[in-house]
Amino acid sequence: MVGLTFGVELRAASEPAFVPAQLGRRLGEVLPVAGKSDVQLFEELQLVSALESMLAGYKAELVIALAGQRPAEEDVSSGSTWGAGEVRLPETSEFFCDELAHVPRCSRRAAVELADTCNVLLTRLRATWGRVADGLLDWPRARAIAAELGWPAKEVPDAVVHAVEAEVLPRAAGLGIRRLRALIRTRLLAHGQDLSEFRRKVAESLCDVRVTHHRDGVSQLHALLPTASAAACRDAVERYATMLKADGDTRPFGVLRALVLEDLILRPWDTARPPVTAQLTITAPIGALHPPNAETAAGHGRQPVAELDGAPITGALLREVLAQLDAVCPGGLQAPAGGSLHVSLVDPVSGRLRAVLPRAQLEALARRGCPDHPAGDCACPVLDAPGPVDRYRPSAGQYRFVRTRDRTCRWPGCANSAGRADLDHVIPHACGGATACENFCCLCRRHHRLKTHARGRLFVMTDDGVFSVTSPAGVTRTSRPPGTAAPDDPPPFSRASGPAPAPRTYSPAGVSQGGPRDAQTLAHGWPPSASPRLLGDGLPGRCPV
Repeated sequence: MVGLTFGVELRAASEPAFVPAQLGRRLGEVLPVAGKSDVQLFEELQLVSALESMLAGYKAELVIALAGQRPAEEDVSSGSTWGAGEVRLPETSEFFCDELAHVPRCSRRAAVELADTCNVLLTRLRATWGRVADGLLDWPRARAIAAELGWPAKEVPDAVVHAVEAEVLPRAAGLGIRRLRALIRTRLLAHGQDLSEFRRKVAESLCDVRVTHHRDGVSQLHALLPTASAAACRDAVERYATMLKADGDTRPFGVLRALVLEDLILRPWDTARPPVTAQLTITAPIGALHPPNAETAAGHGRQPVAELDGAPITGALLREVLAQLDAVCPGGLQAPAGGSLHVSLVDPVSGRLRAVLPRAQLEALARRGCPDHPAGDCACPVLDAPGPVDRYRPSAGQYRFVRTRDRTCRWPGCANSAGRADLDHVIPHACGGATACENFCCLCRRHHRLKTHARGRLFVMTDDGVFSVTSPAGVTRTSRPPGTAAPDDPPPFSRASGPAPAPRTYSPAGVSQGGPRDAQTLAHGWPPSASPRLLGDGLPGRCPV
């Protein structure tokens, strides 16, 4: 076996953007794979697995050390904080996991699970963590042990937990995840600790319904229910589908189950109850409303792509959905019964949203034309984003424009729908921030609270809606409105020529409305020298929010 020494330069995260390629050559160039025998390849894979475990142990130390530098006393008390199913780290800021999620670019839910696992391993299951750090136990199995002996076993005496850990660890590496978790529960029962009722109550508190966009115009509806309820629902769907099959329906049985479930939920025949209108957000270019021409049908040329609740769909499926909603009429596209229709005008080069308005208003503008040139031979703009208003609350037009532009919470990594989000002043209204579309972004309630109450962060937004967040450690993450061009996108989606829009920046310690630096400089070059922890940490003149 060849021994190698790697020198890695460790730098502060607040320095300019870290690029993994700066570490040097690829490992495959240093340790070429070609020419190795099967035995050598297996040995290398075993070595890589051990190194991954060791790195996971080191990562756990890093996470807990960072949590120690985010004390809870820095939080501003504002009512409910941690959500259902989240394990609160002792004496740690409620916003720590949001900051942690920025590093691996994961969801907050994944960051909460990571932080909780690291906390359990380094405080209660030191023997398990030691095996991980020594490369003797992989992270998935360590995570399974922590999930069983962590929060669910919080009332179990430490002596019992350590005894079960000692009994399980020698066999852990040779067991699958399910068998390992079953073994831990068996050993807990052997020590007189039955946690099944506690786990059941916790699990039932997490019951929910979610949609996961799958592929090819279909999505999965996930319903997390108590076992008895789920079994009853499945049996009812099965029986109704069997009845349809007995009546001669030739469609596949799975399709019948899905249709039965849809009918049982939407109940199109039930007129006795108050109507409930489901909202679908469809975003489509004009070209997607027309059948493909000969060029696009042959696979040549750019195909127009539409979105249904954020999932890409084909033009054919778009036209089918609109027909089902009775939105396609002889007079053109109309709002479906009980629904609404808004037309979005988008810059064809940058993808920037310029205006959102109902069809009737668009038709009125087209008929009226430019008021200064009735002949219609000018290029005067007659339509743009809603203008600013002289009050705190946004206008209806601003609500419509910003939610259409953002579609989801704009916090980097958050996918909560804009329909359930708040419109937040990037520069607070109390600090002189305008009630204008350029100063608004959609933030879910949690991230709205974070922006308002968490200290030491910098927020930057440009006029075209590019939103950046810089953490107290100097890590910057950026989110763009869907459909807008990134700086390195190829034509025709590259940014139009000319200077970048002036950014709006805000931190609890100060406010800037534009300046000599562009958004990229502000995002990656902040702070130039001083410690980022100084920003917003109780400095005089802090803006009241």
